[in-house]
Amino acid sequence: MYAVIRTGGKQYKVAANDVITVEKLDGEKGTIVTFDDVLMVGGEAGSVIGSPSVKGAKVTATVLDQMRSDKVLVFKKRRRKNYRRMRGHRQMLTVLRIAAIDGGASAKASKAKGESHGA
Repeated sequence: MYAVIRTGGKQYKVAANDVITVEKLDGEKGTIVTFDDVLMVGGEAGSVIGSPSVKGAKVTATVLDQMRSDKVLVFKKRRRKNYRRMRGHRQMLTVLRIAAIDGGASAKASKAKGESHGA
């Protein structure tokens, strides 16, 4: 079973035991995080696409680490004007291990009916 979740303005396709890196979330190492904004749930019996999210679907994950990404350098220059600016940025990140995917009531109902939305 897999799911598509939205966090930090981005979408991630996840399955059980996947390790993903997302923008910073609150929580220390070992904290359990729940994502309610599940856009799609899929599996062997078919997939359920939410509008905009699947009702009752949840994805739980465990925080493995809080870290910072590599430095991104931003260099501005205007030629012949003696104008140079260098700035750096390091984004705060959270490393997660996906523990479980709960498809919710609508996913279970569509499996019983045999509905399938091709993905």
